[in-house]
Order: sequence, then structure tokens, then C-alpha cells
Amino acid sequence: MKIDRLFLKISCFFLLFVCVQAQTQTSLSSPENKTPTRLYLERADSLAFNEVMNPDAQILYGDVVFRHDSSYMYCDSAYFYETSNSLEAFSNVRMEQGDTLFVYGQYLYYDGNTRIGNLRENVRMENNQVTLFTDSLNYDRNADIGYYFDGGLIVDEDNELSSYYGQYSPTTKLAIFNDSVQLNNPDFVLYSDTLHYYTDSKIAVILGPSVILADSGTIYTSRGWYDTVDQTSLLLDRSRVETTDKILIGDSILYDQGVGFGEVFGNMFLQDTTNQVILEGQYGYYDEQIGFGLATDSARFLEYSQGDTLYLHADTLQMMTVDEDFREIKAYYGVRFFRVDLQGVCDSMQFNTRDSILYMFDDPILWNEEYQLNGDTILVYMNDSTIDRAHIKQFAFAIQEADSSYYNQLKGNDLKAFFIDGAISQIEVAGNAESIFYPLEKDGTMIGLNETQSGFLSMWFKDNTFEKLLLTPASKGVLTPIPDIREEQKKLKDFNWFDYIRPRDKDDIFDLRKRNVEAVPRRSNKFVH
Repeated sequence: MKIDRLFLKISCFFLLFVCVQAQTQTSLSSPENKTPTRLYLERADSLAFNEVMNPDAQILYGDVVFRHDSSYMYCDSAYFYETSNSLEAFSNVRMEQGDTLFVYGQYLYYDGNTRIGNLRENVRMENNQVTLFTDSLNYDRNADIGYYFDGGLIVDEDNELSSYYGQYSPTTKLAIFNDSVQLNNPDFVLYSDTLHYYTDSKIAVILGPSVILADSGTIYTSRGWYDTVDQTSLLLDRSRVETTDKILIGDSILYDQGVGFGEVFGNMFLQDTTNQVILEGQYGYYDEQIGFGLATDSARFLEYSQGDTLYLHADTLQMMTVDEDFREIKAYYGVRFFRVDLQGVCDSMQFNTRDSILYMFDDPILWNEEYQLNGDTILVYMNDSTIDRAHIKQFAFAIQEADSSYYNQLKGNDLKAFFIDGAISQIEVAGNAESIFYPLEKDGTMIGLNETQSGFLSMWFKDNTFEKLLLTPASKGVLTPIPDIREEQKKLKDFNWFDYIRPRDKDDIFDLRKRNVEAVPRRSNKFVH
């Protein structure tokens, strides 16, 4: 249904623009050449001549009526120039075209050859439910267009539109406004530089810099259309929608202001200014009523509430605001994220601000400085957007690069890593705990390779250097001097160093070649509900 509505609205939009262009060209072109017809005096209470003051004019008084083709003109007095087929009408002037068009004013000059009438002073043009007010109106009967050039107002049953220059066609129902345009509706106000408005459909076509103000938010755009009845719109050219705490920008936005739903095509930018997060993508939408946003196609999520910004990419990103203090982020397929102190990849991820836990599912890998953590599932506990601890559930593996060919390694069923100031300070391994690490002399020289096995293992670090080891139950490690180390001793079973897929900066999260889909087997999605 959403796609059907989209195509219907876009089709209407382009049809409107075609009509606008065609009708604008018609309105600006020369009047259609017609053989001039005679202007007739139907009646008047009295007729006089003044050979000295106005020898060419018949001077008419009292209940004066003229006819030109199917149009009638009424006034209190007039000068009738029969030779030039024109007239001047004074006081209580009224033009009638059939039973649908009435034009009123205090003065009229009408040329029967060009079929153009110039009306002045308190002019009012009425066409069914549409009324145009101005002090100066020129009405071209050939094109059936009335235009004003010194300020005017058009009113229908729903809207009031004013501008410095404007025109209205009773035939096409199209009104064109330029310079200081303002559309007043009970639910919003639209300010524009150039606006076309269809009085039958109540659709405004925006053709210049415009602002739409409503209680629900503000729209900034320079091209598109706005349905003033149902408050739906198609906004082009990097338009912007602002609500109390959200900013939505896109190359084109299909927006329903009544329900607060925006669908974006091309370079979507959705910012939550309260929670200080940004959602980007080539396609997406946002539903204000439920606080739900989605982005896909080069999707990116940014969290900038605390110091360093977190940059996250996935095929599809979702952002939901559950209440004023709680939001939820979900990332699907090919997740890659970067922050100065923390980087990671996985297939799917979820972050809840309520418990400040980052859930990484399906082949997750987490990096901190020279440490790599991976396993079946990783839970990252945040404290004011700073990592507090990480919990690796099942198949847990922690690796630290000692140098180019030696790696400190910890392995077990369950692993917890604790952080201080963004750096690992302690690691606990429970269940089948195994370790390989390289103790150092005071001068930093490696002593050898130490291998341990126990049920439970704790290691403490200081300045990223091994400081202390506790094994439970107590067990002795086996130390092999560096010269005696065999190649097969260097790695625990299932060792993998995934540094080649590690995100290196905020732009590297988009490098699809570095996704971990080929590094380890995939497992099922496990989003927390």
C-alpha cells in the first residue's frame, strides 16, 4: 500500500509540473488572435456628449449595461468609445461571464479589440468558492486569466493565499503566486517565493524557497508539492523536516505531516537531537508516532553523546524511541563499527539505552587497542558511552598481539573483560580455561611461552602488559624458552587473527571486502526482544 501511494503521489506530482509549465507558458504568451467583435451598449438611464472635453465619448449615467460577446459589464456611469470599441466604467463596476465568474471594482477600462479589462479600487473576482481580492487587476478574456501586480489575496473554503504578484485562471483553476507568498491554513502557514496552487484539488506546487510552519514541526524546501487537505507532500532538492527533537533531510521526501511519517529517497539524514544520534542511508523512513526510524543502502549510525563518536554500518539499521529516556538500535547483516577506543564486526547487533548493553550476535569480533575478543555472542556494557566490561558467551577467545609472530591468548567457555579508562585491566575465563602468554623481563625481553589449563583463570593487566595470573584450581604453567618453541605450540585450537577485517577509521566501516562473512561460520539471528 505504501508503494502504491508513493507511485500515485509521484505520478500526480509530475503531471502537475507538466500542467504548470504548459499553463505558465500559455499565460505568458500573446493572447490568441481573434477577430475583434463589437462592443454593445445595452442600456443607460441617460446619454450625453461633450464635444469640448471628450469629443469621442458617449457619456452614460444610471444603470449602465454593456455586452461583449457573452460577457456583461455593469456600472453607475461610463464613457463609451464606440469608434475604438472600448469603454471606461465608474462606480459599482461589475463584469459577469456566464453564471460562474463575477468581477467587481470601482473603475474599469475595457478594450473590446484585445478583450482585456483593467479594473481598479477594491477589486474582487469571484469564481464559485474562490475569491480574489486586490486593488489592481487586469483580466484577459482570451486566456481567461486575471492577474494582479501590486499585492493581492485569493481565498477558497480551505486556504488564504497572498503575494505581491499573482494570477488566477477560472478555467484551469490554477493560481500563480510570486514574491512574498503566504498560504494560511487552520493547521499551518506556508511562506514561499514562488507557488502554484490548484483551487480544485487544493494542492500547492512549490517552485521556490519555502517554509511550512505547523504545530507538529517545520518544513524547509525549494521544490515539490503539498496537499493542503491531507497535509501530504513530496519534497525535493534536499528538503528538511524539523520536529521538536528530530531533523529529517533527504534528496526527496514523501512526507505526511498529519501523521508525522517521512519516507526518504537519496542521502537520508535523520538526527535525534535529544539523544544525540544520527541515522543515514540512501533509503529510509521515520514514523514520529511510534518513534521508529529505518535506514538501508549504505546505512550508517552515529552516536556522539560522549566525546568520541561511534560510527556504525550495516545493510539495515533501525532506531526506535520507546519513551523519553529509552531508545533501541538494531543493525542487520554485515555490521561494522568504529570508535577510537573500540571497533567491531558481526552479522547483527542491538543496543539498548535502558541497560546500556551492546549485544553482538553471529560471529562477533571486538577490538580494543591490540586486543581481539571473539566468540558466539558478545555483550558490551557501557557506562556513559564508555566501555565498562565485555562478556563473551561460548567459544570465547581473547588475543593480544605481543609482536608480529607471537600472540598472548586466552580461551574458554565464558570470558569477561573489564576496562578502566577504555583499556583492558582484567580478564576472567570460566570453563575449560586455556592460555598462552609470553612473560617479559624488566627490559621487555620475552622469557618464553607459558601454557596453562584450568577450570577458571584470571589475568590482570597494567598499561596493556600482563601483570598477574590466578588459576583455579591451582595449576602450574609450562614454560618453554623462546629458542625451544615449536610452531604448533604458538596457537591454541581455533586461533584466528582477524586484524585484516578490523575497521580502521570511520570510512573503513563501508569496506565490504572486510566483512567477516568468510572468516567464521554464521549462526542464527538472536535479537533481544
